Amino acid sequence: MSMREEALKYHSSGRKGKIEVITTKPCATSHDLALAYSPGVAEPCLDIEKNPADAYEYTAKGNLVGVVSNGTAVLGLGNIGALAGKPVMEGKGVLFKTFADVDVFDIELDTKDSDEIIRTVKLLEPTFGGINLEDIKGPECFYIEEELKKIMDIPVFHDDQHGTAIIAAAGMLNAIEIVGKDVTKIKMVVNGAGAAGIACANLAITMGIDKDNIILCDTKGVIYKGRTEGMNEYKERLAANTDARTLAEAMVGADIFFGVSAKGALTPEVLKTMAKDPIVFAMANPDPEITPPEAKAVRDDVIIGTGRSDYANQVNNVLCFPFLFRGALDVQASAINDEMKLAAVKALAELAKMDVPDSVRRAYAGESIEFGREYIIPKPFDPRVLLHVAPAVAQAAMDSGVARRPIADMQKYCDSLEALQGRSKQVMRTLINKAKANPKRIVFPEGEDDKILRAAQILVNEKIAIPILLGDEKLIRDRIEEMKLELGDIQILDPRECVNCDIYVEKLLEIRQRKGITPTGAKRRMRSNNNYFGAMMVQNGDADTMLSGISHHYPETIKPALEIIGKHEELSKVHGMYMMVFKKKVVFIADATVTIDPTAEELAETAILTAEEVRKFDIVPKVAMLSFSNFGSTSHPFAAKVKKATALVKEQAPDLIIDGEIQANVALDPELMANQYPFSMLKGDANVFIFPDLQSGNISYKLLSKLGGAEAVGPILMGTKKPVHVLQRGDDVADVINMAAVAVVDAQGNKR
Repeated sequence: MSMREEALKYHSSGRKGKIEVITTKPCATSHDLALAYSPGVAEPCLDIEKNPADAYEYTAKGNLVGVVSNGTAVLGLGNIGALAGKPVMEGKGVLFKTFADVDVFDIELDTKDSDEIIRTVKLLEPTFGGINLEDIKGPECFYIEEELKKIMDIPVFHDDQHGTAIIAAAGMLNAIEIVGKDVTKIKMVVNGAGAAGIACANLAITMGIDKDNIILCDTKGVIYKGRTEGMNEYKERLAANTDARTLAEAMVGADIFFGVSAKGALTPEVLKTMAKDPIVFAMANPDPEITPPEAKAVRDDVIIGTGRSDYANQVNNVLCFPFLFRGALDVQASAINDEMKLAAVKALAELAKMDVPDSVRRAYAGESIEFGREYIIPKPFDPRVLLHVAPAVAQAAMDSGVARRPIADMQKYCDSLEALQGRSKQVMRTLINKAKANPKRIVFPEGEDDKILRAAQILVNEKIAIPILLGDEKLIRDRIEEMKLELGDIQILDPRECVNCDIYVEKLLEIRQRKGITPTGAKRRMRSNNNYFGAMMVQNGDADTMLSGISHHYPETIKPALEIIGKHEELSKVHGMYMMVFKKKVVFIADATVTIDPTAEELAETAILTAEEVRKFDIVPKVAMLSFSNFGSTSHPFAAKVKKATALVKEQAPDLIIDGEIQANVALDPELMANQYPFSMLKGDANVFIFPDLQSGNISYKLLSKLGGAEAVGPILMGTKKPVHVLQRGDDVADVINMAAVAVVDAQGNKR
């Protein structure tokens, strides 16, 4: 299937187009209808009449952006008209919603009259919290935006201008830092005097580049003072006092080239004339002014970015507009000003210097994603952009006085943004905040692993934990340097050379000498098996918790911990729990990792320990003891075991919300529960599921993960004398961070 056929099928299959309107309130009963419309709707109407600001409280205005276009400059298609441009505007709405949960109505205006557009958009002000002007040709776009900003009390933003400028400026900021040049002395050439080109030049001036050091060019050459051909007031503002008349003449000795023009506009011969360490952003789409291979063939010192995803340093507007509007809407800003744009630039530039999540690395397999000449702009699908740009924009709006609803607690605001990305982010943020309140020492037996090193950097930066790395110190230090991490003060121990090893060997002998271990065996384990060494550190109080397993099989990790630390004397077993995170729901399941065929007493123990663990996530546990039977519907020893376990839990933990034996579907169906089993403590809203055996639990969590799309956090071990936790082979850095937070909070509350 050709790209054309695939694209047309994509847009036409099923519900036509790419967007729909859905309701956010129930409308299932006549009472719901009475509240949604007549007569109930009169109440918010009357309040808004008295106080217009209440529209942000009672309507969708505060999260609604109008994407407005007349189709005169669509993508690379040009003046195709308002109707033909509608698929693009719908697509813009998809990006707003996907990346920042901003709702959009696309508005296509069938007119080329700028004043008619201005009047129409102004009349739409009661509907929207912000206006995104899109694909309107220059110079009309400048006039339209300027006039609307004067007469409207909500943000108006022309993305084709400022979005491109903001992303390119962020890359430029980092490139200047890498080459070590003085921004006030830099010479810059911008080729293309349309919306994006003029905006790029203006933002560069705002960032500190001398206006006299910027030369703007168009298809007729340099825009210089005194030129009359092809000029308008917006070009005139940037006209240069120069003798250069062609792009080639302007480029001699230039430090920076911004191209928003046409394919091939920058030739290799002209590139050769630029200053040392030239910075080139060739942003013409779909084909840049010069490709990276062409540029690097003649200048090995060039830093280059384009608008294409198949080259490094992509300038992609999706890095800007969703998050800029998110921050502006959340403080009910009356405008998007220069301070907010600069805040977005700096936030993006700083993000490019941070470690990149594995989810992003996987999306760009084969690329080296470390801050440097090939990575000066964050990747478009980096989920952290929302968490950095929106708060920075919101803060700048507050500082510059355009925020009508300032944010009182910026950390809570950041947490709420994280929650937009999924329930897992919200739940884990709760745990991470608890960990940060009192960081603990985590020993990582796999200290030579790159993922562990990257995770250690984040743990240190975020003050979540105090990592201790086990392994060859020289090897680890070399990797830290190669990866450009800042872990100079981190504690590294080599079990082969550690002075404590003899003490640990003696302690291991004390623990295991009557269980088959010899002095030679103890010494071998302690010096050659980092998991034994790490477990002994926890046992001896030299670390608060241990986290291992990213490159080991599960038994290799848990066996040393069980032999050295062991289970609590009052418990029959060590137990394992998984947190299963769906888009809108989090559930916990146990035991899926340790006990193969538990007794009723062991099941009861699992339920109580799991409930205790769930409370650490600030979630009220509601426990379903699972079976194939519902409250005695089937007489069988399997069901009887679960029934007995439930009775034991109710006796030992009478305040716990729990019931069983019960089928999984009933535990999750409020209507069925209410109709068939109204006596049950559960109301069809169980969030903790205790499986009758390891086989069913293990199968279920893996099915939920693969078929149900749930993210599995764990296994979280419960019942050891001191806290030890296990990673899964192949876990991402994000998984390591999550489990580190679990381990720290476990260590904080260790009452074993």
